Amino acid sequence: MLDIKTIRDNPEKIRKACQDKQAKVDIDKLLTLDTQRRKLIKQNEILKAEHNQISKKIASLKGEEKQKLINHAKEMVNKIGQGDKDLGKVETEFQKIMFSIPNPALPDVKVGKDEAENEVLFQWGKIPKFTFKPKDHLVLGEDLDLIDIQRAGKVSGTRFAYLKNELALLEYGLVQFVFDYLTNSRNIKKTINLHRHGGASQQSTISNQPFVPVVPPAMIKQESMKAMGYLERGEDEVYQTKKDNFYLVGTSEQSIGPMHTNEILDKKDLPKRYVSFSTCFRREAGSYGKDVKGILRVHQFDKVEMFSFCSPEKSTEEHKFILSLEEKLVQALKIPYQVVKMCTGDLGYPAASKYDIECWMPGQDKYRETHSTSNCTDFQARRLNIRFRSNQEKIEFVHTLNGTAFAIGRILIAIMENYQQKDGSIKIPKVLQKYTGLKQIKKRK
Repeated sequence: MLDIKTIRDNPEKIRKACQDKQAKVDIDKLLTLDTQRRKLIKQNEILKAEHNQISKKIASLKGEEKQKLINHAKEMVNKIGQGDKDLGKVETEFQKIMFSIPNPALPDVKVGKDEAENEVLFQWGKIPKFTFKPKDHLVLGEDLDLIDIQRAGKVSGTRFAYLKNELALLEYGLVQFVFDYLTNSRNIKKTINLHRHGGASQQSTISNQPFVPVVPPAMIKQESMKAMGYLERGEDEVYQTKKDNFYLVGTSEQSIGPMHTNEILDKKDLPKRYVSFSTCFRREAGSYGKDVKGILRVHQFDKVEMFSFCSPEKSTEEHKFILSLEEKLVQALKIPYQVVKMCTGDLGYPAASKYDIECWMPGQDKYRETHSTSNCTDFQARRLNIRFRSNQEKIEFVHTLNGTAFAIGRILIAIMENYQQKDGSIKIPKVLQKYTGLKQIKKRK
């Protein structure tokens, strides 16, 4: 949510920000409602103050004069009640429009309509050359008894899968690897030193605070999901248990962000960084073709997510640092990738700036998204009322950032397809061998 004062002072700027994000918002109507709302609040405050004064007088009066004031006080109570009703109606409409305004993009974000106008910043690694036609992950998974779509279909329906045998071990190897890396301050320092985005390598002021490991709830209340900014646009993707009014998270940032709701943090404790593992759920509405085969777009998947609460002046640098961590993790697996910067039309509702990492998928002969990282500035923090106290005792809203460490299913696809061998086996990336006890996945006899 934005500050209404910012909207009052900069209506044209907010209109342009909404247009850039392909969001239709009636800013004129919002400002009209804001004027009505403030007028009604002032009227009611005057009436309530006057009523309080009359109530005090009544106690000291007697007879006809007292009864006259009592009748007048009753009339005022009715007026106050009607004023509260009128204010409630205006407030409901006002809040509905306020919540429909997306977070404006930062100035360095390219204005564009959709993903076709995103910017590829650079590529890393060499695309593997095979002496055979590479298989896609589903063929590999079924040949090696690693993925079972058929039985999952019997139990749960389409877009579910059993991960089996070595692939199950590989998933937990990935989780252990990333938790080890992100909770170790030496690794954080090492990544800061290698950080090359935004020229931070020489003059970086990034904190070397490691990430706190968390296993968060997979179900959250409606107000938490709404505050994170995932219901105004994208509600069709979210699963809801209507009887209990819980929402299933589509990414664990949705349950990590609300952790500090209504709290005031100390600036010395910022950034607060968390790394979380959770099962996630998405409808994947509108997906079709090859995307719905295998485990690329499924309704249930596991994910390791990074989340940071930081001070406003640090959020741009923190964002680029989270991107560099994502790169470091993919580079450790030696998988080719490219970094893409989102344009305004593909930015998403709560994000002010966003990068994707797309890993090379030989089975599809193209790069596919495996990671994203977003700077949501103070947009979510305003809705959640998460603030911090600066050195001057000034209280401000924190900035929130998120970033994928590993979307397990997609990174498993990248490993399987890039490390496949001519004999149908799959090599295990060296960095994961100590976590899995495996060097290779071979066909069972």
